Amino acid sequence: MRLSTKGRYAVTAMLDLAIHHVQGPVTLAEISENQGISLSYLEQLFARLRKCGLVEGLRGPGGGYRLSRHPRDISVADVITAIGEGIDATQCEGREDCQDGERCLTHVLWTRLGKEIYEFLNGITLASFIERDDVNQVIRRQQHRLDVMAPGLNKTVA
Repeated sequence: MRLSTKGRYAVTAMLDLAIHHVQGPVTLAEISENQGISLSYLEQLFARLRKCGLVEGLRGPGGGYRLSRHPRDISVADVITAIGEGIDATQCEGREDCQDGERCLTHVLWTRLGKEIYEFLNGITLASFIERDDVNQVIRRQQHRLDVMAPGLNKTVA
């Protein structure tokens, strides 16, 4: 299984929203600046995330996006699944036609690996991930960088 850029960026953007969950909506421009992700790419991702009910868009002054549920209720697997990334380690994408139209020798092994990966990612919520000490070090570093670049503009409270 290889997680694409789309999956990585979607998880990163959702973690950014989780960090700012109590401060209110976050614009895609802010996420783009905070995480170094192209604004146009974020627009595509958030269309999918909104369609799957993981985020809500708020219009007008002070608008942006926010999580539709508490960060403890959204898993990393939810995000990856919402943007259309499968968590499948098989070569045949689960069709069991990997060797001349039949199941290959290792199909069951790769199917089991995909299930293990899904369970692992499903067990990690956005809230539990941002509470990790090593992740908090990154959050503080990003906050400091943004405070230096544009004092008073970033809403994060570390």
